[in-house]
Amino acid sequence: MRQLLISLCFIIASITTAFAGEPAKSNPRSMTFPELRFEIPQAERVVLECGMPVYLLADPELPIINLSAMVRTGSVYEPAAKSGLAGLAGSVMRSGGAGGLSPEKMDDELEFMASAVESGIGADMGTVSLTSLTKNFSRTLRIFSDVLLRPDFSEKRVEIARKQMIEALRRQNDDPKEIGARELSKAIYAGHPLGVVPTFESVKAITRQDLLDFHRRFFRSDNTILAVSGDFEREAMLQELNTVFGRNEKAAPLVLPDIPQPAQLFTPEVLYGRKEVNQTVIRMGHLGITKDNPDLYAIRILDYILGGSFTSRLTMEIRTNQGLAYNVDSRFDVGRRFTGSFIAETETKAESTAKAIGLMKTIIAGITKEPVSDQELKSAKEFIINSFMFGFTSPASIVTQRARLEYYGYPADYLEKYRGNITRITKEDVLNAARKHLKPDAFKLVVVGDATKFDKPLASFGVVRELDLDLKQRVPQP
Repeated sequence: MRQLLISLCFIIASITTAFAGEPAKSNPRSMTFPELRFEIPQAERVVLECGMPVYLLADPELPIINLSAMVRTGSVYEPAAKSGLAGLAGSVMRSGGAGGLSPEKMDDELEFMASAVESGIGADMGTVSLTSLTKNFSRTLRIFSDVLLRPDFSEKRVEIARKQMIEALRRQNDDPKEIGARELSKAIYAGHPLGVVPTFESVKAITRQDLLDFHRRFFRSDNTILAVSGDFEREAMLQELNTVFGRNEKAAPLVLPDIPQPAQLFTPEVLYGRKEVNQTVIRMGHLGITKDNPDLYAIRILDYILGGSFTSRLTMEIRTNQGLAYNVDSRFDVGRRFTGSFIAETETKAESTAKAIGLMKTIIAGITKEPVSDQELKSAKEFIINSFMFGFTSPASIVTQRARLEYYGYPADYLEKYRGNITRITKEDVLNAARKHLKPDAFKLVVVGDATKFDKPLASFGVVRELDLDLKQRVPQP
């Protein structure tokens, strides 16, 4: 026992001596770090012989090349009677064969090369993209150019895509969240092409010739911007692109249809979708701003503080303090070509529907009444500035970012000035932006759920218009 006590004393003494020699541990709350500096990566802009701008950024780390094309088109240019035309064209450009290569042979050849070519058309942009091993790039590029400029729109594949779109329409009311998002967009953009959605009748009316005409009108070399990144040599890439796309064709100048901005009408509306579910979907909002708005940077900070972070006002009150929802958020979707929107959303149990709606509107109204706190402003700025670099995580994201800025007409120095513009925003700027651009009394409110379980009638928020979610009478028979 005596020997054991002596050994223990020796061990304790050794440990004490060892720790006495260690420096005091730093307190993480008082630690300081040098200012984070990040230089924005650059991409080279070159104009091909056909007049097509291309952004280049070589990266030999992996034997892969990425290429994407952005085309000035979109569903805003399709006739309302044939809504869905742009989406159908964007899908079948790739799936329907191109340049005389049948759909089946194109699928097989791309799969054999481990290459991918994809296409699509959204509201205000058409895209065609390519991913290829460097050794297979030349052949993949030629398939890409055919899909971009010479799609065949196989009648069989057109019909397959049409049936898929009709099936999606059959199921469009299965998900209450999808209903909420769709109906809010329709309400905000009522009377504008952005508020038009495909119907069974419009999809059925689309012909193969409509797809050919729509494609021919917009998919031209003088209406396209390219972004290329990956394992390539600059001169060889430019030579290959010029060979594939040729010289500038002396075609008549492209004149895009004149689509007006949405009318600035702010009138409240309450829309109800009857759905026998235990959880209510809540969506509210109105028109927002465009990228040219001088309050853009104050809006970015406002977004973070109000509903764009895990510590936002909406999240802290509705989720953390009240326990009414797992997810709640809000955001300004800044319009790049057309006026964007402000949207606030959540899902809550049916019995707390009215309480959640009231709280959301109260919190949103509150940020228009007094300045945000110093800590809120500081946290928002730090997050936005420190997360800025994550928009440039790969060569593909860098060239795509640069091409998108040109596509949407941003100033050439937009990225370089972005962080500085955020830094200069004051609490007064945020308050002024909130007062100018948030109008809780003019919200379009969409509620999807079971009104028999609501804690208060929806009529307490205004005159209710019930949505017609019954598709049985409108589904076309095979």
